[in-house]
Amino acid sequence: MLEEIKNRRSCRKFNINKLVNEENLNKIIEAGLLAPSGLNRQESIIIAITNKEVRDNYAKTCGEISGRGGDPFYGAPIILLVASKSFPLAKNDGSVMIENMLLEATHLGLATCWIHGAKDYLENEAIRKLLSSTSINFDEYEGIGHVALGYNDGYEPNPKVIKDGRIFFIK
Repeated sequence: MLEEIKNRRSCRKFNINKLVNEENLNKIIEAGLLAPSGLNRQESIIIAITNKEVRDNYAKTCGEISGRGGDPFYGAPIILLVASKSFPLAKNDGSVMIENMLLEATHLGLATCWIHGAKDYLENEAIRKLLSSTSINFDEYEGIGHVALGYNDGYEPNPKVIKDGRIFFIK
């Protein structure tokens, strides 16, 4: 497992022509659902946006909401949106769910990027309309984050450098 952790990097250029197969997508989603949650409440959900038209509209709208324009998901063909019912541990639970999915994707040879902004996006009416086919009551949920998922298209991130002075032992 340490090798997956060492090798996981944020991809910022995805191959739009190579699609993730359903078996691998389901493994990644399962990894997220298996994440620990406070008091085992399991209040976090995953919305897998795999439909290209919905995905493109979602990305365009998110880019507009962020004020930066463009595609904040770097062209990844799949966007996994994590949301959680609002309670004190929502961000923690959703974040560990995202990390599990990032690591499983790395294990399967896929590329990912953790994308923030989900809270603001999920509060937007245009986004809610785009996701309305899920029949989720979005008033009960807050956006936690996204996993942009696909295959790397030649993006070479720098090796991870660990800063000094971040470990303290009490013996």
